[in-house]
Amino acid sequence: MTREVQLTKEGRERLEANLKEERRRLDEATGILQELTVSSDDYEDSGLEDAGQEKARLEARVDDLEDQLRRAVVIEDHARTQVDLGSVVTLQSGDEELQVQLVSPIEAEIVGEDIPHISDASPLGKALLGRAVGETFEVTTGRRDAQYTVVSIR
Repeated sequence: MTREVQLTKEGRERLEANLKEERRRLDEATGILQELTVSSDDYEDSGLEDAGQEKARLEARVDDLEDQLRRAVVIEDHARTQVDLGSVVTLQSGDEELQVQLVSPIEAEIVGEDIPHISDASPLGKALLGRAVGETFEVTTGRRDAQYTVVSIR
């Protein structure tokens, strides 16, 4: 049974862009490997071996991204009264206010947003799930305890 991957619309778009870029890099690596194979007199050529390893790494990355996109389910954008996947949450911690978006672990790895992504599998993400505006909670991350209040959810 395959597990679905929940993504925001923007997260899916970034994942698709990453896949496109990795495919481009794979095509480039394949071309380089073919050139080295034709021009190499010594099969043990380290450049040939390195190119082969890079191609294999890129193939695995492309396969992984394709699998994630096949299993992707886009989270519907709706009015939120509680924090759930896709929520953009404003938190107050002491005098500091910060904004984060709660996403799946796969989307948390994708770079490219102004708002930091917090995985729902992380300590802060787990503590945020289901919270409502005005709720205060404490999170232990490593050796540090932090107290947060949910200011807004969108």
